[in-house]
Amino acid sequence: MEDVDDVERRIVISEKHGNNGSDREEPIILKEEEEAGYQATAPAPVGNAPPDGGLRAWLVVVGAWCTSFCSFGWINSVGVFQDYYEATILKDYSTSTVSWIPSLQIFFMMALGPIIGLIYDKYGPRWLIIGGTFLHVFGLMMTSISHDYYQILLSQGVCSAIGVSAIFQPALNSIATWFTTKRGAAYGILATGSSLGGVIFPIMVSRLIDEVGFGWSMRISAFLILALLIIAIITVKTHNPPKFQPITVKRMVTPFTEFQFFCLSMGLLLFTFGLYTPINYISVEAAEAGMDPNLVLYLIPILNAGSLFGRIFSGYAGDKWGRYNVFIGVCYMAGIFVLGLWIPASTTAARIAFATLFGFFSGAYVALIAALVVQVSPPTEIGFRTGLVFLASSIGGLTTNPISGAILEKPIGWLGPKIFAGVFCIAGTTFVLAARIHKTGWKLRTVF
Repeated sequence: MEDVDDVERRIVISEKHGNNGSDREEPIILKEEEEAGYQATAPAPVGNAPPDGGLRAWLVVVGAWCTSFCSFGWINSVGVFQDYYEATILKDYSTSTVSWIPSLQIFFMMALGPIIGLIYDKYGPRWLIIGGTFLHVFGLMMTSISHDYYQILLSQGVCSAIGVSAIFQPALNSIATWFTTKRGAAYGILATGSSLGGVIFPIMVSRLIDEVGFGWSMRISAFLILALLIIAIITVKTHNPPKFQPITVKRMVTPFTEFQFFCLSMGLLLFTFGLYTPINYISVEAAEAGMDPNLVLYLIPILNAGSLFGRIFSGYAGDKWGRYNVFIGVCYMAGIFVLGLWIPASTTAARIAFATLFGFFSGAYVALIAALVVQVSPPTEIGFRTGLVFLASSIGGLTTNPISGAILEKPIGWLGPKIFAGVFCIAGTTFVLAARIHKTGWKLRTVF
């Protein structure tokens, strides 16, 4: 039986054999991964082969879905807090100052990736999720009784965000140990949690603030997150024991000397700049343009609802047509819609259409990001390398708001941030395309 640790070394090429009479997929072995700068691992026992399904494997997906809902789903609702803080608790602070709270949430969620990956590789996911649950819930509880800027910054922007980092990455990494050919579908299902969270949390928090006040809205949210993360603690585990390797400068640098991994990391970093500009500013732009405030409130939920379907599609389509292929195709479309629809959008219908379409086509970013890393990484370094990619992307998460805000102050107004977002979406996708071409060449039919 072939080495199960080498399953990601193969590229499946779909070719019709004979006189167009067969659509059979035939595996093709490419270069050995030793050429990429690391050594192949020893063959795993037959009993350790990923089951690629079954009750236990799909329970892991359920638990990972819960972490997705409570992490990216929560972060996707930060716009609600930006508006609330500016209007009430922090009304004496500038918009750019308040924006550091959501920016730090995104930054810490991603920047701790290598550390979280290192702990995951040594101890597995459970203790990380337990610790992350405590920090996430504790941070939100402290936010509920906070009144000063520094208190909210530390509790929501730092404590809760560190907890988020500790829950979602271990769940992502664990799925790779349970699935091979169905991995894209598993990641796609997992990613719908963040979309659904991005739909529910903004509406729920807005309504709760009006009905029970800010304090209890945060506490209710924290209790909901706690309940879901208890399910994650019970269900998320790895199929094979993690293999720890001590962190060194060489180990940090080596992945970036590999062309594919470097291009993937750079591409995801650049796409992050393009992704968060519409998420953070679509409601603000629509409100300034005179859109009905009752509809403005639902633009982010509409975007996240579109993203939900996009993530399901990206996951399942990635298994059939190749995860890199699907990511490249749909993310190019996301950039095109920013430039071709958001820039000229001047009506309510156009803005709603953009929110839906951008959400759908950008959904592959969350749905496939881990699967893309797994496909160009040795199995023993999945946790660590996923963390490196998130660390690189954290730069975009931290600086997108301030950069877009500075561009917005220029004479061209909203045209600037829109061009910025569209160009970076296209540039980031192009780097991922370069990684794909380096591995497969210009063969369009190659499933990769």
